[in-house]
Amino acid sequence: MEVLTAVSYLSSFLTLIYLLVVFGFIRGWHQLVPFQYKETKGFTSVSIIIAARNEAESIHRTIEALLAQDYDRDLTEIIFIDDHSTDNTAEIVRSYPGVKLISLKEDRALNSYKKKAIQTAIGEAKGSLIITTDADCRMGTRWLKTIVAYYEEKGFKMISSPVAYDEEKSFFERSQSLEFLYLIGLGASTIGNNKPSTCNGANLAYEREAFYEVGGFQGIDDLASGDDELLLHKIAARYENKIGFLRNQDAIVYTHAKPNLNEFLQQRKRWASKSTRYKNKSIIVLGVFIWFFNLSILLNLLAGVFYIDFLKIAAIQLALKIAIEFLFLTGVTKFARRTSLLVLLPVLNIFHVLYIIYIGVSGNSGKYNWKGRMVK
Repeated sequence: MEVLTAVSYLSSFLTLIYLLVVFGFIRGWHQLVPFQYKETKGFTSVSIIIAARNEAESIHRTIEALLAQDYDRDLTEIIFIDDHSTDNTAEIVRSYPGVKLISLKEDRALNSYKKKAIQTAIGEAKGSLIITTDADCRMGTRWLKTIVAYYEEKGFKMISSPVAYDEEKSFFERSQSLEFLYLIGLGASTIGNNKPSTCNGANLAYEREAFYEVGGFQGIDDLASGDDELLLHKIAARYENKIGFLRNQDAIVYTHAKPNLNEFLQQRKRWASKSTRYKNKSIIVLGVFIWFFNLSILLNLLAGVFYIDFLKIAAIQLALKIAIEFLFLTGVTKFARRTSLLVLLPVLNIFHVLYIIYIGVSGNSGKYNWKGRMVK
């Protein structure tokens, strides 16, 4: 009986923390004022930078989407950096006029080829505003001019913009779409709360001058991932309240979910590995609390096999978790025009608990595969 009481109090405490955290996400999301684009002629010179490795299968769609942008071509520079591709990625890029190709020539082994590629491209870039995306992404024709208009109106040093999955081919991929929107909404909400913690390099803009003022990737270049979030933290530390999230549907960049579980887990392990380098320890502490909250649900479920009272505790935790996440995701999925994904939320919650526990451990230990390389 004493054990049950102790578990009940601990589970209640962890559940309360989680509810407060997600409530904070809801508040942050609603703090973000949707950006209303006003037709205007932008004056900012832009360099769009894409690091590519073995992307021959889909890179043509990215190039064509970038070339179709409704923004002054004289102010736009598109730079691809070929990161030692073993397929014909470089040949495809060269076949498009108006696109610059840089071949990364790095003989010594690195842990972060992507940061090296981006930094090399920035060194040759002419634009005052750097925008990064990925070689498997697509965007509408108004994407670039919307980002520029937001930058010119707000004067932010860094702008995080939305990313979403589309063209799903399976239940597994649709499940990832919902989980990914949660992550994008989370990052946006922290910016809305003026406590930026996450962003996505597939749709990120920052001033070239600000990049150099914070030392670029210096100090974080030994980690394979983090060309987005860790740079965000450096710029946020230097320029308080100068980080924006562009809440506008024309600014969404689209990419694909991972086709199988192994690739999904490798990607998420890579993303989770960045957390070891967060300088803001409050983010790490919150992450630890969330991990223990999910662990408590699993332990209560397992104990519930033998004692029904533990199962009741787990059921209450899950019900509250689903309810608060539904409230948060209602706004985010509505923005992305994907509210139909919400029906997956109750089904996915048990799997999400297991996934959080696994990634919390594996993402902060050992190596993972990225673009055919084993990195850490």
